[in-house]
Amino acid sequence: MPSARFCLRPASRRLPRSNTRHHVTTSRPYEELNACITQHAPSPSSSTQTAKTVAIKDNIATKDFPTTVASNILAGFTSPFDATVVRLLRENDYTISTKTNLDEFGMGSHTQSSSHGPTLSPYSRNGIPLSPGGSSGGSAVEVLTGRSWTALGTDTGGSVRLPAAYLGVVGFKPSFGVVSRWGVLAYGHSLDTVGILGRRLGDVSGVFGVVRGWDGRDPSSLTMRVRERIEEAREVRRRRRRRRKKGGVLRIGVPLEYNIVELSPLVRSTYIRTLERLQSVGHTLHPISLPSTKQALSAYYVLAPAEASSNLAKYDGVRYGTRPTDPDSSPRDNLPLYAQTRGQGFGEEVKRRILLGAYTLSSEARDNYFIQAQKGRRLVQRDFDRVFALANPLLDPPHSVPDSDSTGGEQDEGVDVIITPTAPTLPPTIEEVKRQSPVESYMNDVFTVPASLAGLPAISMPVGLSEEEAKGLEQTDVGSVGVQVMGQFGDDEGVLDVASMIEEGQWKS
Repeated sequence: MPSARFCLRPASRRLPRSNTRHHVTTSRPYEELNACITQHAPSPSSSTQTAKTVAIKDNIATKDFPTTVASNILAGFTSPFDATVVRLLRENDYTISTKTNLDEFGMGSHTQSSSHGPTLSPYSRNGIPLSPGGSSGGSAVEVLTGRSWTALGTDTGGSVRLPAAYLGVVGFKPSFGVVSRWGVLAYGHSLDTVGILGRRLGDVSGVFGVVRGWDGRDPSSLTMRVRERIEEAREVRRRRRRRRKKGGVLRIGVPLEYNIVELSPLVRSTYIRTLERLQSVGHTLHPISLPSTKQALSAYYVLAPAEASSNLAKYDGVRYGTRPTDPDSSPRDNLPLYAQTRGQGFGEEVKRRILLGAYTLSSEARDNYFIQAQKGRRLVQRDFDRVFALANPLLDPPHSVPDSDSTGGEQDEGVDVIITPTAPTLPPTIEEVKRQSPVESYMNDVFTVPASLAGLPAISMPVGLSEEEAKGLEQTDVGSVGVQVMGQFGDDEGVLDVASMIEEGQWKS
């Protein structure tokens, strides 16, 4: 078994170019970024950049690395097995290079609430490091700095896409159930999805092809019947596109509700420029309405803590979890073992969400909060089903816009994909994050949560700022904006196809 050690970084100060071609210099050594928790000790002859190395977020089980979920309650824990996604990577000759830092149990948007200390972005503003996003910030930093070829993260409400947007890399969240979650330590069991980060879309697509597929050990894994319906729906889409003028034209949805006042001018201008570029090569833009989007964030922050409260109840210091090392020294040593274990083992953000979830599941509050949030989630899903041309393969019978009218002509057939910003602003500095209230911090997920509630595939693609847009930014600031592509449930390939068009447009510009 290879040895493991805490990550150390070489003293090099230059970062590799991202696929936005934005170059950044930093005076901060790599070890100060605190992106990883443990890694294999490299052999003397090994290169720092191996062709097929994959970093693994530390809430995904690995049998030769500790899996701590960045929490004191699992300090030193090593799983006796690999998660399914890790096993598939190993079987296909990928090397697991490191376990990466995260917000404790994945609960956060900035990777600042880890028991191993916060992760910092290589980018900075006025000498202050920017937020790397979260909770998969460690995985995204590892990819950006070139220490790992690709990385796995988990996305519950945007935890892969937000770090990708803040660091200028690619972050892909597949449809819920397409990739196995067996061996992923749960936060929100109806939301958690294994995602992939990389500097190039082709690298992300390659890893997705390896880890996708049915897994009998994962109860959320899509059945063969659903997978067959996905293929049937994709064939309908191919026929529609062939019938359209200028064969292959995409119908791109532009949701009105995402044009919020909080959208920063730089994000807005980059987003509009991306849409205009796609329109200039023949694709069509269609304004759509997703009215339930306004309730999505509130619904998410009721449902996710409720599920966390249930999932984390097993960490009691008896069956699971590290017991207090010295309970006699505790000022509350008269408390039972269960209370001492959880009080000392969980961080403040995890405790906050457990308490919130326990309250919303209580008999007094369940109807007013949890049930209402579930209804809100269903409305979000119905909004997406209404605007997409593809059928939702989960519905029986599947819902879709009619293929054609009775005369054989084309009807208003809905849109193929939806394109939005990934985040409303450029990344804040770490000092700004510290001053945010929990509610203000939760607002970072406003554009990513709707796809998570509906289980849709979504990807964040970095789009470089123009010279004019970047004039007011320092050389050390991030030079890109994340643009998000969302598709109907199961249409992962369609989302990746549109992402490829965005990436290709970057290189041609």
